[in-house]
This record gives sequence, C-alpha cells and structure tokens, in this order.
Amino acid sequence: MSTPQLNRSFVLEAPLKVADGAGGYTRDWEPLGVLWAEVKAGTGREKAETAATLSRVPYRITVRAAPYGAPSRPVAGQRLRDGSRIFKIFAVAEWGVKAAYLTCHAEEELAP
Repeated sequence: MSTPQLNRSFVLEAPLKVADGAGGYTRDWEPLGVLWAEVKAGTGREKAETAATLSRVPYRITVRAAPYGAPSRPVAGQRLRDGSRIFKIFAVAEWGVKAAYLTCHAEEELAP
C-alpha cells in the first residue's frame, strides 16, 4: 500500500438551508475548509435525460483523516469544489494504516 499523493486542493462544502423570505427554504453551500487530496477517476458513463445527455464519472478522492465530528471530516451529502468543478460525496470510507486517510466516493456530473 503506497502513500497517497495529496497534490490537489479542494474546498469542502456542506449544505445549508437558507430562508427564502416566503416561508420556504433554498439550499446554499457553506465552505468548511480546504482539504488536500489525491484524485482517481473511475469509468464514466452517459445517461440520457429529458433535455440533455449527462456524463457521469465516479471518483475516488483520498484525503487525510480527521476525527469523527470534526468539520474537516467529509461525510456523505457534502461536496468538494475545485474551482467550477463540483464533486458530490456519496460515501466515505477509512483507508490506510491506522485509518490515516479517508476515501470519498464521489461523482462529477457534466452536461455537454
């Protein structure tokens, strides 16, 4: 098992409900901090939607581990942002010797 090369910077974001002023809510994203990561792409696929074809690519994004409950520990439902690219996190698993790293199973959606 080799040490991951944490050579890409991401902003970890959590969903935030914001009142819309009409009794409802909109979803916004709150930045929690910057994480350095190693990114590995999986096999992509296309899916036909009503108005367009979406390209979906799964990613394994490895970051340094953080304690449970820490704001710097990614969880499912959050996302990682790299500029205009957004990676939705679906699952997080511990990885490495003594669980020193976390692997975020994420997906990026691109509409051509």
